[in-house]
Amino acid sequence: MSGIFKAYDIRGVYPVDINAAVAEAIGRAYITFTGAKKVVVGRDMRPHSQALFEGLARGLLAQGADVIDIGLCSTPQSYFANGTLRADGSIMITASHNPGEWNGFKLCRAEAVPISGATGIMDIQRIVESCAWAPAARSGKLETCDIRPAYAEFLRSFARLDRKLKVVVDYANAMGLYEIEGIRDLFDIVPLYDTLDGTFPNHEANPLKTDTLKAICAKVRETGADFGAAFDGDADRCGFIDDRGEPIPMDLFTALIAQDILSRGPATILYDLRSSRAVPECIEANGGKAIRSRVGHAFIKAQMRENNAVFAGELSGHYYFRQNFTAESQGLAFIMLANLICDKKRPLHELVKPLRKYFSSGEINSKVADVKPILAELKAKYSDGSQFELDGLSTEYPDWWFNVRASNTEPLLRLIVEAESAELMAAKRDELLKIIRG
Repeated sequence: MSGIFKAYDIRGVYPVDINAAVAEAIGRAYITFTGAKKVVVGRDMRPHSQALFEGLARGLLAQGADVIDIGLCSTPQSYFANGTLRADGSIMITASHNPGEWNGFKLCRAEAVPISGATGIMDIQRIVESCAWAPAARSGKLETCDIRPAYAEFLRSFARLDRKLKVVVDYANAMGLYEIEGIRDLFDIVPLYDTLDGTFPNHEANPLKTDTLKAICAKVRETGADFGAAFDGDADRCGFIDDRGEPIPMDLFTALIAQDILSRGPATILYDLRSSRAVPECIEANGGKAIRSRVGHAFIKAQMRENNAVFAGELSGHYYFRQNFTAESQGLAFIMLANLICDKKRPLHELVKPLRKYFSSGEINSKVADVKPILAELKAKYSDGSQFELDGLSTEYPDWWFNVRASNTEPLLRLIVEAESAELMAAKRDELLKIIRG
């Protein structure tokens, strides 16, 4: 069972790793650890999410907590419910972009503050494995709540649209259907794979994998759409496509949304340290304060709160908004992109073009036996650059930079290189990979 407790969530294969009995134990352990009295629980469309809900709810109720069942929902909707219903915590039943046989739990405290491996998941694991919970004085109560109307009103309050944009949306048979349900009438939506099916019959619900974007890119070109949006399984990530059917790099999308936010006044915006230099340059050029962040939603959300940031973007397609309790809202990202297109009165590819001024390797994974000596060698070899170790090793030069960091979950080093020319990027990428891979 120990393998299901990850750095950011609890996740495994159903019913081998995770099942109703395991879910019940996790519910008991969650209450024992957090002391929560009122917990929001939502779930995705996987065939076993209902069974896991029933097991989890038994555990939560048995430990005396009241459960607010919000039913099928996106992960951003579960965060919204956590905050607006003033719960003591929330649990979202999902395995995000993993294949259909997987499932799991995303855990939060009040105000959608995430519980990660460093802030409680490992404690919950110990409680589960030792059954270290005491009988509760009373059983909790179960109630239901439909959060969707309130979430729709929340999203619509940000819309500044002067026309009905045509948008191709790839729902991947998943929870993106619920994420933007309340704003679909504001757009001319061309849907792809818009039937809930937790077996993912058409493609993996992972917009980071470019082969999953072939259908949406083709449909954008075919229909002459203003943009496209491809959701992952629980709709806490989204990949966006420009009007020419080209995927927008997810870090550059951060810069686009920053422009809409900053059009209403100065603000602090975070960008993850793998992002193009174009991102902080754009934020600062539009009057914002740009702050570099670590990779990973738990770190970013904490750093947003520390710096009173209104928005943060991550290379993986997570976009975080203070208005949604410093958590993801891809519906809000969707609305803000539409606002920008309407405000600028220019096609999306023209808005992206000025940001495409550097050349990136993308993140490259390498399996390594021992991370530390490689990082030490890189630090010594590139000591003439400007170095910092916010997350792994980053080294900057006037015309190029790189970051190399260890995976939280696998024996991997992840490298990203960016330069002012394609030739320099390729040369430095190969130079670094030779050291990393031996």
